[in-house]
This record gives sequence, C-alpha cells and structure tokens, in this order.
Amino acid sequence: MLTGLNVMDKTNIVNQITAIPELAEIPRKQIEWIVDRGEIDEIAEGEKYFTKGSAIDRLIIMLKGQAIFKMEQNGEYREVGRWEAGQVSGALPYSRAQTANAEGFALEDITLFALHKDHFRDMICECHELTEFLVHEMTDRVRSGMRRQQQDEKLMALGKISAGLAHELNNPAAAIVRSSESLQKHLGSVPDKFKRVISMKVSNKEVDFVNDLLFSKIENGVNKVESLMQRTEREDELTDWLDDNGYGDCYMLSETLAEYGFCADDLDGLNDCLSQDSFPSVIEWIDNVLTTEKMVGEIKEASNRISKLVSSVKSYSHMDRAGDQEPTNVHVGLHNTLTILNHKLKKNKVQLVEELDPELPNIKASPGELNQVWTNVIDNALDAMSEGGTLSITTRTVGKDVRVIIQDSGPGIPADIKDRIYDPFFTTKSVGKGTGMGLEVVKRIVDDHKGNIRLESEPGNTNFEFCFPINQQGE
Repeated sequence: MLTGLNVMDKTNIVNQITAIPELAEIPRKQIEWIVDRGEIDEIAEGEKYFTKGSAIDRLIIMLKGQAIFKMEQNGEYREVGRWEAGQVSGALPYSRAQTANAEGFALEDITLFALHKDHFRDMICECHELTEFLVHEMTDRVRSGMRRQQQDEKLMALGKISAGLAHELNNPAAAIVRSSESLQKHLGSVPDKFKRVISMKVSNKEVDFVNDLLFSKIENGVNKVESLMQRTEREDELTDWLDDNGYGDCYMLSETLAEYGFCADDLDGLNDCLSQDSFPSVIEWIDNVLTTEKMVGEIKEASNRISKLVSSVKSYSHMDRAGDQEPTNVHVGLHNTLTILNHKLKKNKVQLVEELDPELPNIKASPGELNQVWTNVIDNALDAMSEGGTLSITTRTVGKDVRVIIQDSGPGIPADIKDRIYDPFFTTKSVGKGTGMGLEVVKRIVDDHKGNIRLESEPGNTNFEFCFPINQQGE
C-alpha cells in the first residue's frame, strides 16, 4: 500500500500513470484502484533492483528513469533488453513466469510503481479494461520474445555457416590465386620453348611416339594413391638418369615427371626414339605441357571444391524451398552440415566415423529445421572435443522409426545439469561462445516433428539419439 502518502501524492501518481499513452484509455477509477493497493520504489543509478532467480511477484510500471536487463554467463554480463519510463513489466495476470532469468540495473535514478500479484484476483474482477490491457501486454511480450528468439536462432545459424565458409573457402580460393599466378608466370616462358621445339627436325614417327607417351600420362593423371616414399624413389631414379645422361641437376623436372607416372624406362624410350639434339627440347616441352596441365588441374579442383561448398550451403539452408514439411532424406542434411563444420573437425583434430544405413527411408520433415538440429548438436560435440576425439554418426531403422545417433568422446554432460540442458538460455559456455538457445531449439524442432530425444552421457561418451516416425507421406 502507498502508506505515508497523502491524497495529493496519490493523485500525482495516478496522473503519471494515466498520462502513459498506452494507459490513457483505461478508466481513471481503475488506476486509482491499483494505486490504493500498490507501492512506490526508488532505485539509485547503478543499483541492481532485481537478480537472477528473484520471484516475479509484482506488476511494475516505470514512472521515471531507465533500466537495463542483463544475463550472466560465466561471470560476464550481456544486455538482453532495456526498460524505460512508461513501460509495464514484472508479473502480469495469467502469466506463468515465476522467477527472473536476468538481472536489472538502474541506468539512472528510477521511480517505479509496483502492485503485488496477491491483488490480481480482485483486480481481474474490478478492473476489466486494465486487465484486458495487461493480458494484451503479456501476449505481446510472448510474441516479441519469440521473434527475438527466432532472430537469435537465425543469427546463430548464420554465424556457424559464415565461420565454416570462411575456413572452407579460404584454402581453395588461395589455391586458385596461387596456381593462377604460377600459371601466368609459367606461360611467359612458353614462346621460347615453343621456338626451340618447332625449329627441330623430327619425323612423324617421332612426333607420334612423343604424343602417345605424353597424352597417355596426362590421361592417367597424377597418381594420388601412390605413397610419398614410392614417388620420392621414382624422382630420385629420374634425377639420376638425367644426370647420368648429361642433363645436369633436373630436380624440378624430375618432380613433375614423377607426378605423372614417368619412370626411367620412359626416358630410355624417348632417348632411343629421338636424336641427341632433339631430346633436351622435347623433354623440356613435355615438362612445360605437364606443368600447365598440373596448374590447370589445381585450379579446376579448387573451383570444384568451391562449387560443392556453395551447393552444400544452398541445400543446407534450403534457400530455394518453402519451410513446409516434405519427404526428407536425413543423410543429405547430415552431409551438408558436416561440410559446413568440416573446418572445425580439422581444427579440433576430431576423427569422423559414419555408419549410415543405405536403405534408410525418408521422413516427413522440414529439411532446414532438421539442419538446425544437426548443426547445434554436432557443433556442441566439437566444442567438447577441442583437443581431439571421435565423432560418430549412425543412422538406422528401428520398427516404424528412423534413428539418428550422434556420439562424441568429450568429457560428458554433468549429471546435475542434464535436466536443464533444454531450458531456454541455459548454457555452460562463456559469453560470445553460446547463447544457451541451441538445445532448446533442438528440442522444439524435434517435438514439432513428432519425434523424441534420448540422452546418455558419461565422461568419454555422450550419446544423443533422435527418433523420428516414418509415415506414408515420408516414404
């Protein structure tokens, strides 16, 4: 109650509340009703006026000043909202909120009016218009919270995609630049080499022999299965042959020839076919063609990697599809997600083990939403294995369900927080590394798909098992 205040003071408070534009249409008698039963609080600048876990048991109307809401994560605070004069906060009729999940700080001296929720039952009976306004305020708060949550989800997903792309695109892009520059420099020396080649006097038989040998090697391409030791042995063999035959130190030439499968017998064949004067120019021309082929191949391979990444991102985000549920192959989403997070697998030195059922049926789902599930869970698993480990992904059919199991060898989830991991904004990560929304989003999406999650966790083994029903439309 506004004890100790005279009629003039109460009238002034009523005037301040009725002057708030949103409350201007509320009958004055209803404002007087709550003022008679409420109280005034004054908080100095910089003071904390509620803490995390405080009971939400009062309707609060800010009369003067400005406050800020902050959430604490591992000893650090981040802003989650602001509250200014004229705004309503705190407990509202029919609201199920029990305790605060943030803390409130006064940015300047503030004055607020508060009505304890013990008066709500009577207020609902006596103040119909005010109650209606407060209920609308509650629904607006819920809608605003949902919009903010959805926006945060999108930003989280965008941040993970951006980080993945930045790492995955960097290597092929750098390879294209490097190979392009080398190719440009290499082609600058081609005219002189070409001049020496066309000035030679060679027969059609010799030309055909060189062409057949050269293009057979190009067709076979670089042998990527060959071990480094085998490749090095052939390089040494080619270097020795060139040196023994009076062509000096030709390490770079030997390296190029070895990559395309040349051996000493091939050089013997060329030497027997060509004249002593022709051989140096021909072998130089072969090296020129193979080097050009190699650089073009590197550019092509890097370009294909970029193309595949873009394709994976497009499929991951389903930019060209509606958000409705449709027959969905979960393997596609899992592969695209792993492509996006591949940089983190390599950075954390995590071994990936996949046991995917090739005959896994489709399920009816929103592919983009399922990708959010895989991203959040796999990203958390990789964070838990920052110094190496094993990530296992298994899919199988059990009865009328599709099961997806994501397992990691991280330290596990402590038993005392297992029941809280799906709570909104709950996180064990430091500020800037997690919003505490990931697993809450996962739970909501799985529920929307009529699925369920089973968690088993102990040090060295955390196992998330997702179960989705198979139905006729998903087959």
